[in-house]
Amino acid sequence: MSPADVSLLALLVVIVVSLTSRINIGVLAIALAAGVAILVAGWTPGQLAAEFPAGLFLTLTGVTLLFGAAQKNGTLAAITVRIVRLCGGRAALLPLAFFLIAGFVSSVGPGGVAATALVAPLAMAAGVRAGVPAFLIALMVANGANAGNLSPVSSVGIIVLTQMEGAGLTGYELNVFLANFVAHVAVAVAAYVLFGGRKLVQAGRSAAPELEAEPFTLIHRLTTLVLALWIVAVVAFDVDPGVSAFAAAAVLIIGRCCTDRDAVASVPWDAILMVSGVSVLIGVMDETGGLERFTDILARIATPDSVNGVMAFVTGVISTYSSTSGVVYPAFLPLVPGLVQEIGGGDPVALALSINVGAALVDVSPLSTIGALALAALPKNAGDPAVLFRRMLIWGFSMTVVGALFCQLLIGWFVW
Repeated sequence: MSPADVSLLALLVVIVVSLTSRINIGVLAIALAAGVAILVAGWTPGQLAAEFPAGLFLTLTGVTLLFGAAQKNGTLAAITVRIVRLCGGRAALLPLAFFLIAGFVSSVGPGGVAATALVAPLAMAAGVRAGVPAFLIALMVANGANAGNLSPVSSVGIIVLTQMEGAGLTGYELNVFLANFVAHVAVAVAAYVLFGGRKLVQAGRSAAPELEAEPFTLIHRLTTLVLALWIVAVVAFDVDPGVSAFAAAAVLIIGRCCTDRDAVASVPWDAILMVSGVSVLIGVMDETGGLERFTDILARIATPDSVNGVMAFVTGVISTYSSTSGVVYPAFLPLVPGLVQEIGGGDPVALALSINVGAALVDVSPLSTIGALALAALPKNAGDPAVLFRRMLIWGFSMTVVGALFCQLLIGWFVW
Protein backbone atom coordinates (compact mmCIF):
# COMPACT_ATOMS: atom_id res chain seq x y z
CA MET A 1 0.00 0.00 0.00
CA SER A 2 1.10 3.54 -0.71
CA PRO A 3 1.75 6.05 2.10
CA ALA A 4 -1.46 7.85 1.07
CA ASP A 5 -3.55 4.70 1.48
CA VAL A 6 -1.92 3.81 4.80
CA SER A 7 -2.45 7.32 6.17
CA LEU A 8 -6.11 7.18 5.20
CA LEU A 9 -6.42 3.80 6.89
CA ALA A 10 -4.83 5.31 10.01
CA LEU A 11 -7.42 8.08 10.09
CA LEU A 12 -10.24 5.57 9.73
CA VAL A 13 -8.80 3.60 12.65
CA VAL A 14 -8.75 6.78 14.76
CA ILE A 15 -12.36 7.57 13.86
CA VAL A 16 -13.55 4.04 14.62
CA VAL A 17 -11.72 3.97 17.95
CA SER A 18 -13.15 7.39 18.85
CA LEU A 19 -16.65 6.05 18.13
CA THR A 20 -16.26 2.88 20.17
CA SER A 21 -13.91 3.80 23.02
CA ARG A 22 -13.31 6.55 25.56
CA ILE A 23 -9.52 6.39 25.32
CA ASN A 24 -7.67 9.55 24.30
CA ILE A 25 -7.27 9.11 20.56
CA GLY A 26 -4.63 11.85 20.45
CA VAL A 27 -2.07 9.34 21.69
CA LEU A 28 -3.20 6.79 19.11
CA ALA A 29 -3.18 9.39 16.34
CA ILE A 30 0.43 10.40 17.04
CA ALA A 31 1.53 6.75 17.22
CA LEU A 32 -0.14 5.96 13.89
CA ALA A 33 1.21 9.15 12.33
CA ALA A 34 4.71 8.11 13.38
CA GLY A 35 4.24 4.68 11.87
CA VAL A 36 2.99 6.06 8.57
CA ALA A 37 5.60 8.82 8.34
CA ILE A 38 8.72 7.00 9.52
CA LEU A 39 8.08 3.34 8.61
CA VAL A 40 6.08 3.76 5.40
CA ALA A 41 6.93 7.18 3.95
CA GLY A 42 10.57 7.22 5.09
CA TRP A 43 10.44 10.46 7.06
CA THR A 44 12.87 11.41 9.78
CA PRO A 45 11.61 12.03 13.34
CA GLY A 46 12.36 15.71 12.83
CA GLN A 47 10.04 15.87 9.82
CA LEU A 48 7.29 14.27 11.85
CA ALA A 49 7.83 16.68 14.75
CA ALA A 50 7.41 19.60 12.34
CA GLU A 51 3.76 18.57 11.88
CA PHE A 52 2.97 19.22 15.56
CA PRO A 53 0.59 22.25 15.76
CA ALA A 54 2.75 24.31 18.11
CA GLY A 55 0.77 27.51 17.58
CA LEU A 56 -2.56 25.82 18.27
CA PHE A 57 -1.12 24.08 21.34
CA LEU A 58 0.16 27.39 22.73
CA THR A 59 -3.16 29.14 22.13
CA LEU A 60 -5.34 26.42 23.66
CA THR A 61 -3.09 26.11 26.70
CA GLY A 62 -3.04 29.84 27.32
CA VAL A 63 -6.79 30.36 26.95
CA THR A 64 -7.76 27.39 29.11
CA LEU A 65 -5.15 28.37 31.73
CA LEU A 66 -6.65 31.86 31.98
CA PHE A 67 -10.24 30.72 32.32
CA GLY A 68 -9.26 27.86 34.57
CA ALA A 69 -7.92 30.46 36.98
CA ALA A 70 -11.16 32.45 36.74
CA GLN A 71 -13.19 29.33 37.41
CA LYS A 72 -11.04 28.11 40.29
CA ASN A 73 -11.23 31.39 42.20
CA GLY A 74 -15.02 31.49 41.88
CA THR A 75 -15.34 34.50 39.57
CA LEU A 76 -17.32 32.75 36.85
CA ALA A 77 -19.66 31.15 39.37
CA ALA A 78 -20.23 34.48 41.13
CA ILE A 79 -21.10 36.19 37.85
CA THR A 80 -23.40 33.33 36.87
CA VAL A 81 -25.45 33.41 40.08
CA ARG A 82 -25.96 37.16 39.84
CA ILE A 83 -27.20 36.92 36.27
CA VAL A 84 -29.69 34.21 37.24
CA ARG A 85 -31.07 36.36 40.07
CA LEU A 86 -32.02 38.99 37.49
CA CYS A 87 -34.86 36.67 36.40
CA GLY A 88 -36.76 38.04 39.40
CA GLY A 89 -38.91 35.04 40.21
CA ARG A 90 -40.27 34.16 36.78
CA ALA A 91 -39.72 30.45 36.21
CA ALA A 92 -40.46 30.85 32.48
CA LEU A 93 -37.34 32.99 32.17
CA LEU A 94 -34.99 30.48 33.77
CA PRO A 95 -34.47 28.25 30.67
CA LEU A 96 -33.80 31.34 28.55
CA ALA A 97 -31.48 32.77 31.17
CA PHE A 98 -29.45 29.58 31.40
CA PHE A 99 -29.19 29.42 27.61
CA LEU A 100 -27.75 32.93 27.56
CA ILE A 101 -25.48 32.36 30.56
CA ALA A 102 -24.04 29.14 29.13
CA GLY A 103 -23.59 30.86 25.76
CA PHE A 104 -21.85 33.84 27.32
CA VAL A 105 -19.49 31.78 29.45
CA SER A 106 -18.69 29.53 26.49
CA SER A 107 -18.09 32.39 24.06
CA VAL A 108 -15.70 34.44 26.17
CA GLY A 109 -13.08 31.73 26.35
CA PRO A 110 -13.67 28.42 28.16
CA GLY A 111 -15.71 26.74 25.42
CA GLY A 112 -18.82 24.60 25.63
CA VAL A 113 -17.53 21.82 27.88
CA ALA A 114 -16.26 24.16 30.59
CA ALA A 115 -19.39 26.32 30.34
CA THR A 116 -21.65 23.28 30.76
CA ALA A 117 -19.62 22.02 33.70
CA LEU A 118 -20.03 25.42 35.37
CA VAL A 119 -23.66 26.20 34.53
CA ALA A 120 -25.42 22.81 34.40
CA PRO A 121 -25.36 21.99 38.15
CA LEU A 122 -26.71 25.41 39.04
CA ALA A 123 -29.27 25.32 36.23
CA MET A 124 -30.57 21.85 37.07
CA ALA A 125 -30.88 22.61 40.77
CA ALA A 126 -32.62 25.95 40.24
CA GLY A 127 -34.80 24.74 37.38
CA VAL A 128 -36.11 21.63 39.11
CA ARG A 129 -36.93 23.62 42.26
CA ALA A 130 -38.91 26.07 40.12
CA GLY A 131 -40.85 23.32 38.33
CA VAL A 132 -39.02 23.55 35.00
CA PRO A 133 -38.75 20.15 33.25
CA ALA A 134 -35.23 18.73 33.59
CA PHE A 135 -35.15 17.79 29.90
CA LEU A 136 -35.83 21.40 28.91
CA ILE A 137 -33.12 22.72 31.24
CA ALA A 138 -30.61 20.18 29.89
CA LEU A 139 -31.35 21.16 26.27
CA MET A 140 -31.17 24.88 26.98
CA VAL A 141 -27.84 24.66 28.83
CA ALA A 142 -26.25 22.34 26.26
CA ASN A 143 -27.47 24.35 23.27
CA GLY A 144 -26.49 27.60 24.94
CA ALA A 145 -22.98 26.32 25.57
CA ASN A 146 -22.73 25.19 21.96
CA ALA A 147 -24.17 28.47 20.68
CA GLY A 148 -21.20 30.40 22.02
CA ASN A 149 -18.67 27.68 21.33
CA LEU A 150 -17.32 29.10 18.06
CA SER A 151 -16.61 32.68 19.07
CA PRO A 152 -13.18 33.93 17.95
CA VAL A 153 -11.85 33.86 21.52
CA SER A 154 -13.27 30.51 22.71
CA SER A 155 -10.99 27.49 22.80
CA VAL A 156 -13.11 25.56 20.26
CA GLY A 157 -13.55 28.62 18.04
CA ILE A 158 -9.77 28.94 17.91
CA ILE A 159 -9.51 25.31 16.76
CA VAL A 160 -12.05 25.86 13.98
CA LEU A 161 -10.56 29.13 12.77
CA THR A 162 -7.05 27.66 12.81
CA GLN A 163 -8.18 24.67 10.73
CA MET A 164 -10.04 26.94 8.30
CA GLU A 165 -7.00 29.17 7.99
CA GLY A 166 -4.95 26.10 7.11
CA ALA A 167 -7.50 25.39 4.37
CA GLY A 168 -7.09 28.91 2.97
CA LEU A 169 -10.29 30.31 4.51
CA THR A 170 -9.41 33.42 6.51
CA GLY A 171 -11.41 36.40 7.71
CA TYR A 172 -14.64 34.52 8.42
CA GLU A 173 -14.73 34.81 12.22
CA LEU A 174 -18.16 36.48 12.27
CA ASN A 175 -19.61 34.03 9.74
CA VAL A 176 -18.44 31.06 11.77
CA PHE A 177 -19.88 32.43 14.99
CA LEU A 178 -23.24 33.58 13.57
CA ALA A 179 -23.99 30.39 11.62
CA ASN A 180 -23.42 28.25 14.69
CA PHE A 181 -25.20 30.68 17.02
CA VAL A 182 -28.33 31.03 14.89
CA ALA A 183 -28.62 27.26 14.37
CA HIS A 184 -28.53 26.65 18.12
CA VAL A 185 -30.93 29.50 18.86
CA ALA A 186 -33.38 27.95 16.39
CA VAL A 187 -33.31 24.50 17.98
CA ALA A 188 -33.40 26.00 21.49
CA VAL A 189 -36.56 27.94 20.63
CA ALA A 190 -38.10 24.74 19.28
CA ALA A 191 -37.15 22.90 22.48
CA TYR A 192 -38.62 25.67 24.64
CA VAL A 193 -41.95 25.53 22.79
CA LEU A 194 -42.13 21.73 22.64
CA PHE A 195 -41.01 20.73 26.11
CA GLY A 196 -42.68 22.95 28.68
CA GLY A 197 -41.88 26.57 27.93
CA ARG A 198 -45.40 27.49 26.91
CA LYS A 199 -46.87 26.09 30.13
CA LEU A 200 -44.38 28.08 32.17
CA VAL A 201 -45.35 31.28 30.33
CA GLN A 202 -49.06 30.57 30.87
CA ALA A 203 -48.43 29.96 34.57
CA GLY A 204 -46.91 33.42 34.83
CA ARG A 205 -44.92 34.37 37.90
CA SER A 206 -44.05 31.37 40.04
CA ALA A 207 -41.72 30.57 42.87
CA ALA A 208 -38.38 30.51 41.11
CA PRO A 209 -35.69 29.84 43.71
CA GLU A 210 -33.65 32.56 45.30
CA LEU A 211 -30.01 31.64 44.78
CA GLU A 212 -27.43 32.40 47.38
CA ALA A 213 -24.49 34.36 46.05
CA GLU A 214 -21.12 34.71 47.69
CA PRO A 215 -19.83 38.26 48.13
CA PHE A 216 -18.22 39.67 45.01
CA THR A 217 -14.74 40.06 46.46
CA LEU A 218 -11.75 42.07 45.37
CA ILE A 219 -10.33 38.93 43.76
CA HIS A 220 -13.51 38.53 41.70
CA ARG A 221 -13.37 42.18 40.61
CA LEU A 222 -9.72 42.00 39.60
CA THR A 223 -10.29 38.76 37.69
CA THR A 224 -13.27 40.25 35.86
CA LEU A 225 -11.21 43.30 34.93
CA VAL A 226 -8.35 41.16 33.60
CA LEU A 227 -10.75 39.02 31.56
CA ALA A 228 -12.49 42.07 30.13
CA LEU A 229 -9.20 43.70 29.13
CA TRP A 230 -8.02 40.44 27.53
CA ILE A 231 -11.22 40.08 25.48
CA VAL A 232 -11.04 43.70 24.31
CA ALA A 233 -7.38 43.27 23.32
CA VAL A 234 -8.11 40.12 21.30
CA VAL A 235 -11.31 41.30 19.62
CA ALA A 236 -10.61 44.99 19.08
CA PHE A 237 -6.84 45.09 18.64
CA ASP A 238 -6.14 41.69 17.07
CA VAL A 239 -3.77 40.66 19.86
CA ASP A 240 -2.68 37.03 19.72
CA PRO A 241 -5.13 35.21 22.04
CA GLY A 242 -2.72 32.53 23.23
CA VAL A 243 0.27 34.66 24.13
CA SER A 244 -1.89 37.37 25.69
CA ALA A 245 -3.82 34.74 27.69
CA PHE A 246 -0.56 33.58 29.27
CA ALA A 247 0.19 37.20 30.20
CA ALA A 248 -3.30 37.67 31.67
CA ALA A 249 -3.04 34.41 33.62
CA ALA A 250 0.35 35.50 34.94
CA VAL A 251 -1.19 38.74 36.21
CA LEU A 252 -3.84 36.77 38.10
CA ILE A 253 -1.27 34.40 39.58
CA ILE A 254 1.19 37.12 40.59
CA GLY A 255 -1.70 39.15 41.99
CA ARG A 256 -2.67 36.13 44.11
CA CYS A 257 -6.09 35.84 42.49
CA CYS A 258 -5.32 32.18 41.89
CA THR A 259 -2.45 29.80 42.58
CA ASP A 260 -0.37 28.53 39.70
CA ARG A 261 -1.08 24.96 40.88
CA ASP A 262 -4.86 25.43 40.58
CA ALA A 263 -4.60 27.20 37.23
CA VAL A 264 -2.38 24.55 35.65
CA ALA A 265 -4.49 21.73 37.08
CA SER A 266 -7.58 23.22 35.42
CA VAL A 267 -6.12 23.00 31.90
CA PRO A 268 -7.88 20.20 29.97
CA TRP A 269 -4.69 18.45 28.92
CA ASP A 270 -6.58 15.43 27.61
CA ALA A 271 -8.56 17.56 25.15
CA ILE A 272 -5.47 19.48 24.05
CA LEU A 273 -3.59 16.21 23.49
CA MET A 274 -6.51 14.88 21.48
CA VAL A 275 -6.67 17.91 19.18
CA SER A 276 -2.90 18.09 18.77
CA GLY A 277 -2.54 14.36 18.08
CA VAL A 278 -5.22 14.28 15.39
CA SER A 279 -3.69 17.42 13.84
CA VAL A 280 -0.33 15.64 13.56
CA LEU A 281 -1.98 12.73 11.76
CA ILE A 282 -3.85 15.12 9.44
CA GLY A 283 -0.54 16.84 8.64
CA VAL A 284 1.01 13.50 7.71
CA MET A 285 -2.03 12.65 5.60
CA ASP A 286 -1.75 15.95 3.78
CA GLU A 287 1.93 15.45 2.98
CA THR A 288 1.51 11.83 1.85
CA GLY A 289 -1.62 12.35 -0.27
CA GLY A 290 -4.06 10.76 2.15
CA LEU A 291 -6.29 13.81 2.33
CA GLU A 292 -6.69 13.73 -1.42
CA ARG A 293 -7.82 10.10 -1.23
CA PHE A 294 -10.29 10.94 1.55
CA THR A 295 -11.65 13.77 -0.56
CA ASP A 296 -12.17 11.42 -3.50
CA ILE A 297 -14.27 9.11 -1.34
CA LEU A 298 -16.47 11.90 0.00
CA ALA A 299 -16.90 13.35 -3.50
CA ARG A 300 -18.60 10.14 -4.61
CA ILE A 301 -21.55 10.67 -2.27
CA ALA A 302 -22.02 14.41 -2.79
CA THR A 303 -22.79 16.82 -5.61
CA PRO A 304 -22.29 20.59 -5.75
CA ASP A 305 -25.99 21.00 -4.92
CA SER A 306 -26.11 18.56 -2.00
CA VAL A 307 -22.63 18.77 -0.50
CA ASN A 308 -23.56 21.13 2.37
CA GLY A 309 -26.36 18.89 3.66
CA VAL A 310 -24.40 15.69 3.09
CA MET A 311 -21.35 16.90 4.98
CA ALA A 312 -23.45 18.26 7.84
CA PHE A 313 -25.12 14.86 8.16
CA VAL A 314 -21.88 12.88 7.94
CA THR A 315 -20.05 15.02 10.49
CA GLY A 316 -23.14 15.01 12.71
CA VAL A 317 -23.29 11.22 12.79
CA ILE A 318 -19.58 10.95 13.62
CA SER A 319 -19.79 13.73 16.21
CA THR A 320 -22.64 11.96 18.02
CA TYR A 321 -20.16 9.37 19.24
CA SER A 322 -16.85 11.15 18.77
CA SER A 323 -15.13 14.36 19.81
CA THR A 324 -16.31 17.34 17.78
CA SER A 325 -13.29 19.56 18.44
CA GLY A 326 -10.75 16.74 18.76
CA VAL A 327 -11.71 14.57 15.78
CA VAL A 328 -14.34 16.04 13.47
CA TYR A 329 -13.05 19.57 12.99
CA PRO A 330 -9.36 18.65 12.55
CA ALA A 331 -10.26 15.76 10.22
CA PHE A 332 -12.87 17.38 7.97
CA LEU A 333 -12.13 21.11 7.71
CA PRO A 334 -8.80 20.54 5.89
CA LEU A 335 -10.75 18.61 3.22
CA VAL A 336 -12.87 21.58 2.15
CA PRO A 337 -10.81 23.02 -0.76
CA GLY A 338 -10.08 19.61 -2.26
CA LEU A 339 -13.67 18.42 -1.93
CA VAL A 340 -15.05 21.51 -3.67
CA GLN A 341 -12.58 21.00 -6.49
CA GLU A 342 -13.26 17.28 -6.74
CA ILE A 343 -17.05 17.58 -7.04
CA GLY A 344 -16.74 20.44 -9.49
CA GLY A 345 -18.50 23.17 -7.54
CA GLY A 346 -19.79 24.46 -4.25
CA ASP A 347 -18.82 27.27 -1.92
CA PRO A 348 -15.89 26.37 0.34
CA VAL A 349 -17.01 28.79 3.06
CA ALA A 350 -20.54 27.37 3.08
CA LEU A 351 -19.10 23.86 3.22
CA ALA A 352 -16.85 24.72 6.18
CA LEU A 353 -19.79 26.30 8.01
CA SER A 354 -21.87 23.19 7.32
CA ILE A 355 -19.20 21.00 8.91
CA ASN A 356 -19.11 23.30 11.93
CA VAL A 357 -22.87 23.39 12.45
CA GLY A 358 -23.62 19.77 11.59
CA ALA A 359 -21.04 18.48 14.04
CA ALA A 360 -22.07 20.85 16.86
CA LEU A 361 -25.87 20.46 16.87
CA VAL A 362 -25.67 16.82 17.96
CA ASP A 363 -23.53 17.56 21.02
CA VAL A 364 -26.57 17.52 23.31
CA SER A 365 -26.39 13.74 23.03
CA PRO A 366 -25.45 12.16 26.40
CA LEU A 367 -22.74 10.29 24.49
CA SER A 368 -20.94 13.61 24.05
CA THR A 369 -19.16 15.42 26.87
CA ILE A 370 -21.55 18.38 26.93
CA GLY A 371 -24.64 16.17 27.00
CA ALA A 372 -23.09 13.90 29.61
CA LEU A 373 -22.34 16.87 31.89
CA ALA A 374 -25.93 18.09 31.62
CA LEU A 375 -27.21 14.61 32.43
CA ALA A 376 -24.84 14.21 35.39
CA ALA A 377 -26.13 17.48 36.88
CA LEU A 378 -29.65 16.05 37.37
CA PRO A 379 -30.40 16.37 41.12
CA LYS A 380 -31.26 13.25 43.08
CA ASN A 381 -34.99 12.55 43.34
CA ALA A 382 -35.60 14.88 40.38
CA GLY A 383 -36.49 12.13 37.93
CA ASP A 384 -35.14 8.93 36.44
CA PRO A 385 -31.70 9.54 34.87
CA ALA A 386 -32.37 6.70 32.40
CA VAL A 387 -35.41 8.52 31.06
CA LEU A 388 -33.47 11.76 30.65
CA PHE A 389 -30.62 9.83 29.00
CA ARG A 390 -33.02 8.29 26.47
CA ARG A 391 -34.71 11.59 25.63
CA MET A 392 -31.41 13.40 25.17
CA LEU A 393 -30.08 10.56 23.02
CA ILE A 394 -33.13 10.68 20.72
CA TRP A 395 -32.86 14.46 20.48
CA GLY A 396 -29.15 14.22 19.67
CA PHE A 397 -29.72 11.74 16.87
CA SER A 398 -32.55 13.84 15.45
CA MET A 399 -30.14 16.76 15.19
CA THR A 400 -28.21 14.92 12.46
CA VAL A 401 -31.24 15.41 10.20
CA VAL A 402 -32.03 18.90 11.48
CA GLY A 403 -28.43 19.99 10.94
CA ALA A 404 -28.39 18.57 7.42
CA LEU A 405 -31.61 20.40 6.53
CA PHE A 406 -30.45 23.66 8.11
CA CYS A 407 -27.15 23.60 6.24
CA GLN A 408 -28.67 22.48 2.94
CA LEU A 409 -31.35 25.18 2.96
CA LEU A 410 -29.99 28.09 5.00
CA ILE A 411 -26.21 28.02 5.32
CA GLY A 412 -25.82 30.27 2.29
CA TRP A 413 -27.28 33.13 4.33
CA PHE A 414 -24.11 33.21 6.37
CA VAL A 415 -21.70 33.50 3.45
CA TRP A 416 -20.75 37.03 2.43
